[in-house]
Amino acid sequence: MNETLIQGLTLMGIGMGFVLSFLCILIAAMNIMSAVVGYLNKIFPEKVEVVERKSVTTGDDAAIALAIAVAAARK
Repeated sequence: MNETLIQGLTLMGIGMGFVLSFLCILIAAMNIMSAVVGYLNKIFPEKVEVVERKSVTTGDDAAIALAIAVAAARK
C-alpha cells in the first residue's frame, strides 16, 4: 500500500478514537451528574406551589353548539 494511505488511515483511526472516547466520557459524566442532582433533590427539595383551579363552567350549550355548527359550515 501507499505510505500516504496508511498515514491517512492511521490519522483517521486516531481521530475517530478520540471522538469515541470523548463521547463515552461525556455520557459517563452526564450519568454521574444526573445521579448527583437526583441525590441533591432528595436533600434539598424545591417548594411546590399549589395552584387552585376553578371549576370550568360551560356557558350556554346552545351558543357552543351554534359556534361549532358555524365553524363546520365554513369548511
